[in-house]
Amino acid sequence: FYFIPKRLGYPKTAKFLTISYGLIVLAIGLLIIFEDRLFTKNNAKELVEEQNFKLNDEFDLLNNESMIAIGDYYHTFTIKISDRDKQEAISKIKNSDNYKTDNVSIESMLYLQTPDRYFGKKIIQNYETEYAYVREYFEPSGRKGYAPTFRRISINKINNELTFEDIDE
Repeated sequence: FYFIPKRLGYPKTAKFLTISYGLIVLAIGLLIIFEDRLFTKNNAKELVEEQNFKLNDEFDLLNNESMIAIGDYYHTFTIKISDRDKQEAISKIKNSDNYKTDNVSIESMLYLQTPDRYFGKKIIQNYETEYAYVREYFEPSGRKGYAPTFRRISINKINNELTFEDIDE
């Protein structure tokens, strides 16, 4: 960005391109570092509503964290919802066609048992565990080598907490 324009006789352009590139890299780095702090209640609401859970009442964002590694991304947050929103969400899970009441062990979760992670159909699984009502959403990427979409929403049976997990491996 610097040497070619400078050798062609454009030193100001070379400085401008170098500074612009540096600022873009710095901005991207800051966005990655502060991603969790820039996450808002509106972001949380959008992600929950993508899974067909409507949040009508006010809620509190209790925690939010994301982790990034080469090829992996994990994002989770917990919100405190109202009794009414909790009951509506539980009702949606219980009234779904594929609702299971068995105690589902961690080994049989949708994300771990899906044989074809790249091609196939979208799968939604609803079940109840000892501690929560859970909806899992799995959608293959449609391209070999690209991570499928896997999202899990858990509604705690004891308190009014909804936990959202997004896992891309």
